[in-house]
Amino acid sequence: MRILELPPSDGNGSSNNDDEPLPQDADYNNVLLSLSDELETSILARFPRSQHWKLCFLNKRFLALVKSGEVYKIRRELGFKEPSVFMLASGESNWWGMDWPFKSSKKLPPIQSDYNFEFGDKESCCAGSHLLVSGKEIDGAVIWRYESESNEWLKGPSMINQRCLFASATCGAVAFVAGGLEARTYTQVLDSAEKYNSERQCWEPLPRMNKKRKFCSGCFMDNKFYVLGGQDEHQKDLTCGEFFDGKTNSWNLIPDMWKDIPLSDSQSPPLLAVVNNELYTLDASSNELKVYVKGSNTWKRLGGVPVRADAQGGWGVAFKSLGDELLVIGAPSVSHTERALSMYTCCPDPDAEKLRWRQIECGSFQLNHFIRNCAVMGT
Repeated sequence: MRILELPPSDGNGSSNNDDEPLPQDADYNNVLLSLSDELETSILARFPRSQHWKLCFLNKRFLALVKSGEVYKIRRELGFKEPSVFMLASGESNWWGMDWPFKSSKKLPPIQSDYNFEFGDKESCCAGSHLLVSGKEIDGAVIWRYESESNEWLKGPSMINQRCLFASATCGAVAFVAGGLEARTYTQVLDSAEKYNSERQCWEPLPRMNKKRKFCSGCFMDNKFYVLGGQDEHQKDLTCGEFFDGKTNSWNLIPDMWKDIPLSDSQSPPLLAVVNNELYTLDASSNELKVYVKGSNTWKRLGGVPVRADAQGGWGVAFKSLGDELLVIGAPSVSHTERALSMYTCCPDPDAEKLRWRQIECGSFQLNHFIRNCAVMGT
């Protein structure tokens, strides 16, 4: 820090230089505080992420830090977690986003894609400050990424193996994907896996899984990428799970990990969320929350969830981790006729007898309760 020196005083409140008056109490024009770039960036990075667009007007350097994603890297290093929820509701062509503490919502710019992509099935996940949405255009499979720092959609980069109905999970600036159907003919069930690095904007291959899986789900727990459920190439339901360990660069099978969860032909892929390194699932057949007991490879019941997950076999319901809380979005279970969107959170406790769910007031944020896609950005 540098401070400009004031002219010397004669002790009577006047300057020794009669041509140079002393600054008054409210006159800071002659006092200049200069912060190092590193300290200035560290201070500005602490502002809420939803306000960064305002800070971009401060100077070109901070604008460049935001556009490059460097400020989000700094926030991760500082341990800041300020989640944003992005969702695409049925009947909508635009995605919507809500920034913590969810007092307001915003409509994202439209994706400049074609009719086939807009109305086709899509998968979504986040990596760093990127929201990735994969689907199929007329010319083939494609990924669109929303960059929150610039509020724009850009195409690519494409996966090494284009796929749909796959498992995905997020860990900081990295997104993992595995399994699914190949996205050309939808006939081949995959066992391949890869990860997306948002800082380098590229996909990197991972070793193949032990099982081929489609309609599976993923999560990140204990510093490992887990893939659960789904069906194999013979349409057989898989009750085993497996996880990728980056330290050993290998997949490990967990027999019967999904055996306690009822399965049906029309059911959605598993609804999974990890909070404080504990794995939770929303059982769509019973609207029950369950927690995975690692030591015994079983699932424990934690009571009902205040949304109608059973109405369409889990389809249209969002179940996500939100920092130290669980988030569910869908039609409320208190009314069979109410079709409005409802959002609830809770701080889960595996040992609690009953969980307390808190409803998030949506206000003017009125969307169809059927959620086609949902992803949480935690930077």
